[in-house]
Amino acid sequence: MKFGIFYEHQLPRPWDEGAEERLFREALEQVELADRLGIDYAWEVEHHFLEEYSHSAAPEVFLAACSQRTKRIRLGHGIVLMPPAYNPPARVAERIATLDLVSGGRVDFGTGESSSLAELGGFGVVVDEKRAMWREAVEQVCNMMAMDPYPGFEGRYFSMPCRNVVPKPVQKPHPPVWVACSNRETIKLAARLGIGALTFAFVDPSEAKKWVDDYHHILETECEPIAHAVNPQIAMVTGFSCHEDEAEARRRGEDGFRFFGYALAHHYIFGTHRPGRTDIWKRFEAARASLPPAGGSRGIGTPDQLREHLRGFEDAGVDQVIFIQQGGKNRHDHICESLELFARDVMPGFRENEDERWREKLERLAPAIERAMSRKRRMPQPADGEIPEIVALGRKIVEQLPKQEQERLSGAGAEGAIAVPLEDPARR
Repeated sequence: MKFGIFYEHQLPRPWDEGAEERLFREALEQVELADRLGIDYAWEVEHHFLEEYSHSAAPEVFLAACSQRTKRIRLGHGIVLMPPAYNPPARVAERIATLDLVSGGRVDFGTGESSSLAELGGFGVVVDEKRAMWREAVEQVCNMMAMDPYPGFEGRYFSMPCRNVVPKPVQKPHPPVWVACSNRETIKLAARLGIGALTFAFVDPSEAKKWVDDYHHILETECEPIAHAVNPQIAMVTGFSCHEDEAEARRRGEDGFRFFGYALAHHYIFGTHRPGRTDIWKRFEAARASLPPAGGSRGIGTPDQLREHLRGFEDAGVDQVIFIQQGGKNRHDHICESLELFARDVMPGFRENEDERWREKLERLAPAIERAMSRKRRMPQPADGEIPEIVALGRKIVEQLPKQEQERLSGAGAEGAIAVPLEDPARR
């Protein structure tokens, strides 16, 4: 089973001078450490306006910085917000491909739509249409990365003419595609579309088995891929704090994990928020006594407790467990110590036979994936004669002038006010 670390860049109030800069610097140091320790993935969210809960508004910038500080860890967008009002699809394709290039082909492309009114309202995304926006944009971004040229699109939520979207990613036809899942219905959607399931619901291993079984059954029987390749992976999120002493592991990590859940619920479920004024940490402190504890069943405990917790996910067929180690006011040095202890005492036991397990899974699913790809409805690649020419703006301006003025400018050469040849020399 593979392991990842996960960043919302949480920053509870009160905020002192330099707090955000320190938050990002420490996160970069943690990713560097995770890379050296052999952790497989670093995942970074995209959120906007969600004070205290997430200060991660430009994940492509953070992940690009990570790419230059690391050598092997995969860099996951967990996720890119796909409704076009957040991110125009062509810009998403360009950013994903560029990050894949500068990282040497280490990008995973997680997608989602958001369900916080602060974000949706801030960008004018209609709640009832965000799923349809997500689906349209994801399919077209994959087409943009894989097709040369992209033939253009007239959709319900965005349109663009034929263009060759460059650069192209290292990974062909494009990086692995995922979708954020918070319930079993979304994980079923992921399977139907042939993309990985990033499950951000906190489930026990016994419940995870049902999610995994649903996913694999639908993938093998109903899948019609939205992308140009199937990504049959399932990842689940859990808390994380590892120490030889259980009480110390709880002391270091429990509040951070509970704040993560409380702040999420504040922005998404029960909260009222006054931008720039509401103090979520203060509200969390008032509610702390009524919140449930978080121990070994949530990835917080001794190496033995974490091993037992994670073995349940492995037995359920989960491909990757992602740790929420940066939450609330968890300390940087404690996070690093936990990662080091985990890598030394827990992770090696999950590395045995991992390559063989993954190979066996791909071999088992290969016939189903082949059938799924045969069902994919592909956008036709335009013939050369169907690719429209783009006339340069300067040429258009000149061609609108009176003929006498065109001739004057055409013959003016370098000494003229503007020199615009009316015929491309390369076409003579």
